[in-house]
Amino acid sequence: MQHALELARDAECHREVPVGAVLVQEGVVVGEGWNRPISACDPTAHAEVVALRSAASAVGNYRLPGTTLYVTLEPCAMCAGAIIHARMARVVFGARDPKGGAAGSVFALLGTERLNHRVEVEGGVLEQECGELLRNFFRRRRG
Repeated sequence: MQHALELARDAECHREVPVGAVLVQEGVVVGEGWNRPISACDPTAHAEVVALRSAASAVGNYRLPGTTLYVTLEPCAMCAGAIIHARMARVVFGARDPKGGAAGSVFALLGTERLNHRVEVEGGVLEQECGELLRNFFRRRRG
């Protein structure tokens, strides 16, 4: 999660919402990313999707079984869908997203019985630090 926080700070340096994500398989980082929707002119360029694309390219497969995603903010519905389609095993997130979180705060997409794959979820890891980074970013932005 510390590495994901470093990536979130990179996002902030690029004037993006500070969210970072790291995808790990058997203790090895196979993908990483930070939020880039503004700079990439791509509404899907959330940190999780960037990390997923990076990992899929690195391992040569769109399926990523046995992987764990560490992300500083609870995934949204779009990212949860991508995580499920990639067949990730686990998601560990920092700050909860009470307005759009899809890992339990608003929706519980990652664990629903209605879909053909479920993802283990652990939330609140370094929650204070991850949340403070986001809160400070939006305070400065609102001036």
